[in-house]
Amino acid sequence: MQGKSLTCFAHQHHIDSLTTPSLTALSAGQKGYSIAKAKRFLQFQERINHDLLKHRVITDNAYTAWFEQGDQNLSQIKAFIIQFSVFSNQFLIAQLNKMIHADSLKSMRASKEILANEIGVHFKPPTSSATGNKALGTTEGSIEGGVFHFTAGHFEWLYNIAKKLDLRFSEIGQPKHGTESTLFFCDELIRLYGGDDYQISQAASYAVENWAAAGFWKQLIKGFKQFNEKNGFDLPLGFFIWHDQLESQHAAHTQEELEGLYFTLELDEEGFIRFGNKMLDGVAAFWDGLDKQRRELMAVH
Repeated sequence: MQGKSLTCFAHQHHIDSLTTPSLTALSAGQKGYSIAKAKRFLQFQERINHDLLKHRVITDNAYTAWFEQGDQNLSQIKAFIIQFSVFSNQFLIAQLNKMIHADSLKSMRASKEILANEIGVHFKPPTSSATGNKALGTTEGSIEGGVFHFTAGHFEWLYNIAKKLDLRFSEIGQPKHGTESTLFFCDELIRLYGGDDYQISQAASYAVENWAAAGFWKQLIKGFKQFNEKNGFDLPLGFFIWHDQLESQHAAHTQEELEGLYFTLELDEEGFIRFGNKMLDGVAAFWDGLDKQRRELMAVH
């Protein structure tokens, strides 16, 4: 069932807001998929929208709202790059653990896609028309058949910014440079996102992806551009621009994964929302720490 027929099927059963893969599976009578379960999922989605996706780190991030204005001094910019570089490196550990604890080959490969791309494997675009930056690569496609470049590692993109700020390689990225709040966030990522309980990991993943797709990348990009213009810098912003483009694509995929999880497993709804919020509390701790730090550095240049 395709196109108009699938739309009519959704209207008929009042399940219009489901993603296309779920509607296709329902219309085909795939095992685990039923109209009754679809309607229960839509009720669950309402709870998620209200009890998880309205977390303050998604709806009201004080640090990124400030950063967007472009009034940072040099010390504040340096501090941000250092803390973000620590998070960027520790995310590799969380992602590796997520891959190891996958419940299927498909899930393992999905995690491996992210990990390999993070360390420097370009995505190979599905078509020759896919757009992308020559140095950063496209945000579409797969690592299957992709080419590794040291300079395509995401940490090296951050290091390119650090060098412009006269920060040495040894001054970024390592846990010893992380504040207490940054390290708490990284530990929560490893514990929840990369944990061995699949349902908890998926709840954390859903929370992280929705945070990442909520617009904070755009706020950072705008703030960096303002900082460059006001202070005569030329900080390369490819890291942030590339991730912003990537996350806009991830949001839809994340929803499809949640629906697939709901239809194929007996999902613990209470646990999903609880652990999703725990993950977002960890994210909030990171930004709260940055907000506290930038206030302390307000008069430092």
